[in-house]
Amino acid sequence: MNFQHRTPKYFLTLNTENLKLNTFDYKPMELMICAAASTLEDGAMVVVGTGAPCAAAMLAQKTTAPNLTLMFEAGGVGPRLPQMPISVGDSRTFYEGLMATSMSDIMETCQRGMVDYTFLGGAQIDAYGNLNSTMIGDDYQRPKVRLPGSGGASDLGSLCWRVLVITPHDRRRFVEKLDFVTTPGYLDGPGAREAAGLPPGSGPYKVITSLAVLGFHHETKRMQIESLHPGVTVDQVQAETGFQLGCRLPLETTTEPTSEQLHILRDEVDPHRYIIGR
Repeated sequence: MNFQHRTPKYFLTLNTENLKLNTFDYKPMELMICAAASTLEDGAMVVVGTGAPCAAAMLAQKTTAPNLTLMFEAGGVGPRLPQMPISVGDSRTFYEGLMATSMSDIMETCQRGMVDYTFLGGAQIDAYGNLNSTMIGDDYQRPKVRLPGSGGASDLGSLCWRVLVITPHDRRRFVEKLDFVTTPGYLDGPGAREAAGLPPGSGPYKVITSLAVLGFHHETKRMQIESLHPGVTVDQVQAETGFQLGCRLPLETTTEPTSEQLHILRDEVDPHRYIIGR
């Protein structure tokens, strides 16, 4: 994933020949992972997949949340990951784990209300945090693009208490209307999840992007900016969003990664730079 064309100018200093990272030497993906890790409190349970969500959970477990319990859709519960797994069924997701169980047991655990967080993603997200990972186009039988969803995305987004999303920020993804609703967010507004039979108090929590950290207004359930990444403006975020965003005041600046976080992320979590890049 390459966010170079959207890298906030705060990270860059002009050289006579090219742009180079200044002393704040971290990549947008590293900032996103660290921001996601900071949302996971010690003692929580989180269903993670692969990629950036897994990196964020591993980083949290190695820093501020040592008692964070990681769960994987294929059945791994509570592993101490020695390396980044390449799939949710990778044998590493069971390493020194509390349980090696089944996909149905993971989903039933979510259904019982025992899982605090899940990470999800998609090709499209709307103002109420609904996600599309199924198709692009207006004809389900003949889509322009067939996507890999849903997998467990509908179950997890319906039954876990808080949904976290890590995604690049652009108008193709942040749309007024989804081509298909794979994962219910707040559907069409306040009370809609509950009317659909989903657990009261559950729903989208944070959307961590290449430009900002977004949350949801407690009354309208619409997406709003909670913090801007260093050097990014509200206008820049709005320009890359296909619907009107609110702002939570006072608007904050996303905390930059610490040297400890970067060391752990680069040397222990993703030493091969599969996710954070080289």
